[in-house]
Amino acid sequence: MLEIRRLVLLRELAIRGTIAAVADALNFTPSAVSQQLSQLEKETGTQLLRKAGRRVQLTPQAEVLVASVGEVLDTLERAEARLQAAATRVTGRVRVAVFQSAALAFMPATLRAMASLHPDVRVEMTQREPEEALRETWARDFDMVIAEQYPAHAAPHHPGLDRRDLTTDAIRLALPPAPESLHPVDSLVTARHMPWVMEPRGAASRHFAEQVCRRAGFEPDVRYETADLQAHMRLVESGNAVALIPDLIWAGRSTPARLLELDGAPRRTIFTAQRLAGSASPAARAFRDILEQTVRQSAAPA
Repeated sequence: MLEIRRLVLLRELAIRGTIAAVADALNFTPSAVSQQLSQLEKETGTQLLRKAGRRVQLTPQAEVLVASVGEVLDTLERAEARLQAAATRVTGRVRVAVFQSAALAFMPATLRAMASLHPDVRVEMTQREPEEALRETWARDFDMVIAEQYPAHAAPHHPGLDRRDLTTDAIRLALPPAPESLHPVDSLVTARHMPWVMEPRGAASRHFAEQVCRRAGFEPDVRYETADLQAHMRLVESGNAVALIPDLIWAGRSTPARLLELDGAPRRTIFTAQRLAGSASPAARAFRDILEQTVRQSAAPA
């Protein structure tokens, strides 16, 4: 019988691309990873890796093994979830990846409720960009992800992930508190004269914002780049920039910024995703249920 730990290393190599990345993710040394993979080749009697310059590539035989490893890990995850479900108390660990504005708006109340209702569950939260977090959840680095999807920019889909929508929020043009004396700003068109703040290139929000501006007939002067949406709102509130900001970032606070509706009233979708194999986990199910309740309560009229 093949050694499952060595098979997992092979799968990690397929996911992460390099032996160094596998070693870093699993707290091994690169030489230890190489030795284990060499031993796996001996056990299978098949070449699993071939050199490609300074990297290694998986052979077709290795790809077959990797697919089977995913099935084995799903089976083990389902078995663990069934074992936890047989216990009289909800226990375990839930590793959650979440983007910034959702972490600020939803996680404090969710964590308080989890600690009160399920004190034996350990919730670990890490801030991650949604596309990266979705892949890492599929790869088993996290148990669940809270992610976002902008209009006309679909979030990546990974096999075996169960996606469930949480809520939506409007995306508005955020303008400084008062019109500028030289260039009054009161619409998307007049905002063409202002410096813009946007997330770095590659982010879904950046693609969305650029497309909105181009459809309005101008190329935005993106003078400030940051993934921190709190920095976006500070730059807007201080009169230094304009931005397209989802409503969730303003949750729980007032702002002197002027928020204007965009044509078509675009909305961002916020959703959770977890592996189907782990969906029976009582701890993960409890966390997801409480998170959804928190979101419903935050959206309810005061």
